[in-house]
Amino acid sequence: MAKLPAITGKQLIKLLSNGGWVAGRRAKHGVALSKAFGDRTRVTVVPNTNESLDPGTLGAILGPKQTGVGKTGLEKLIEEHGL
Repeated sequence: MAKLPAITGKQLIKLLSNGGWVAGRRAKHGVALSKAFGDRTRVTVVPNTNESLDPGTLGAILGPKQTGVGKTGLEKLIEEHGL
């Protein structure tokens, strides 16, 4: 598997928001983002930080249990909206 790009929490929040995710509650540890998929709504919390996200954290956020975006989806969002 290819390496995920280095991205900050704030950049990821902006990219997901541009991709249709809605920012909700804000807390010390991050921003809750949600998006409806048919009869299901997915919710994830992204750290609101200027520091680069740990690869494990980024992988978990992009994984099937949270956003389901995946590496290719992230690359597509970066290509469409830039960082």
